[in-house]
Amino acid sequence: MKTEVDVGKTPQMDVISSNGHGVRNVQYFNIAFGSATQKTGEIVDESLVCISVNGRELATFMCSPTDLKIMALGFLYNEKFIEGMEDVRSVHVSENDTCVDVWLRDLSFDPPKRGIVTAGCGGGITFDDLSEQHLPLISKIEATPDLLADLMVQMHLGAELYQRARGIHTAALANDDGILIQVEDVGRHNCLDKLAGLALLEGISTKDHILLSSGRISSEMINKARRLQT
Repeated sequence: MKTEVDVGKTPQMDVISSNGHGVRNVQYFNIAFGSATQKTGEIVDESLVCISVNGRELATFMCSPTDLKIMALGFLYNEKFIEGMEDVRSVHVSENDTCVDVWLRDLSFDPPKRGIVTAGCGGGITFDDLSEQHLPLISKIEATPDLLADLMVQMHLGAELYQRARGIHTAALANDDGILIQVEDVGRHNCLDKLAGLALLEGISTKDHILLSSGRISSEMINKARRLQT
């Protein structure tokens, strides 16, 4: 039996994320059991954001329009363009949250000519060599299955935007005592960049810590995790 539901005109979206909240309030139709109910609720927001270094565009991302400064810093760190905040002279996010301008102390920085579009929804980008072989990391931390399960629950409950609107990834840095820092983004790759950037700004060493992620773990995610020494 075919059920037809007339949802009428597409409702006007009332965006409430202009200040970087990461969600927007919309009217939508909840379709279940052959009927549609009009509701008002939040959905996650997504924006096109570019990162430029020393005045030259480096990369453009689809991402959540939140924490753009730490995302840019973390991306530069994970891609091995910087080693710490001492390499950064200034960071500026445009008023409309569409571009992050990073100026390095090394003005001779030359953006790479070739990037790799990675797998995933919308795709991430990396300039790293994903075919490069690495020795196993040596870490002092030990984690039991029970600890990891408990930390995953903590991360799930601490994902504020996910609890409000669903449809978003999260990542966290943790130790035996619990979650230290946590970020959210529509892109799983962006989450690891934001986590790296937040750790840089907070002066938190990521080495010998536990990295948690809600996203699928592909080769470029492994490379970012290795860069963080987690």
